[in-house]
Amino acid sequence: MAEFAANLWDLLQGPAKSPRSGVSPAAAKAKPIRRPRRSRGVIPPAAPTPTGGGRGSRQQARYDELVKAMKAEFGLRVVRWRSSTSGCAWQVFYEDGSVARLIESPYPRGPMSCAVFLHEVGHHAIGFKTYRPRCREEYHAWRWSFEKMIELDFNLTESVRRRRDESLHYAVAKAARRGLKRLPVELVPFLEPRSRDLEPLPALLEPPFNPVLTARITEEAKMSGRGGGSAEDGLGTKGKSTGAPVGVERGG
Repeated sequence: MAEFAANLWDLLQGPAKSPRSGVSPAAAKAKPIRRPRRSRGVIPPAAPTPTGGGRGSRQQARYDELVKAMKAEFGLRVVRWRSSTSGCAWQVFYEDGSVARLIESPYPRGPMSCAVFLHEVGHHAIGFKTYRPRCREEYHAWRWSFEKMIELDFNLTESVRRRRDESLHYAVAKAARRGLKRLPVELVPFLEPRSRDLEPLPALLEPPFNPVLTARITEEAKMSGRGGGSAEDGLGTKGKSTGAPVGVERGG
C-alpha cells in the first residue's frame, strides 16, 4: 500500500529529478537517439556557397562568377567545399536515366584552389572513361583546367604547374603499381619525379583542344612577328613563369 501511494504521489507530482543534474531518472536511463545512416547512393544537399569573408576584391568576384558559370554549364552540384587543396569528382546514374554530377573541391580564392576546382570540373567536361587508363584521364582533366585558366586570363603560377607535375607523377606511379603495361605517350614527361631545382613543365605540352584558345595563341604569334605560328607557340603561363542509383563513375 505504501508503495502504491508513493507511486501515485509520484504520478501526480511528476517524475523526480536528480538534485545534481536536474534530469529525471527515466530520462537519464534513456538511450541517445541516433540519426539514421545515409543510404549508399543518396545524394546529399549542395554545399552553400562560402561567403566572401572580407575578400571584396575584383579578382575574388571573378572567382565567384567562375563557380556560378561552371555549375550552370555542366549542371554540377558541389557536395562539399574542402578546406584542403584536394578534390574528387563523380557522377551517379539513376534508373530513370537522370545523372547527378558531383564534385568536392576547395572554393576558388587563388591560383591553386582555382586550378583544383577546374580540374574536378574537367572530369565532367571531358567525360568519364573518355580516356583510359585512369592516369590518362587525370592528365586530360589537368589539361582542361589549365586551358580554361589561360582562356579566362586567370593567373597560372609556377606552384600550380608544379602541383600538376607531382600529381601526374603520382598517378603514373600508382598505375605502375597496379600493373600498367604501356604508358600513354602524354604521360611520358611525368614518368620520373621532377626535381624542385628545375622549372616545372610548361602549362600546355600539346596544342589546346579549346578552339578559342587556339585562335588566340595563333593571333598572338602573328602579332609578335613569328609568322603564322602554330598552336604550340606561346604555350606557357601567365605570371612569374608564363531514386536508387544504378551506377557510379569517379574521377580524382
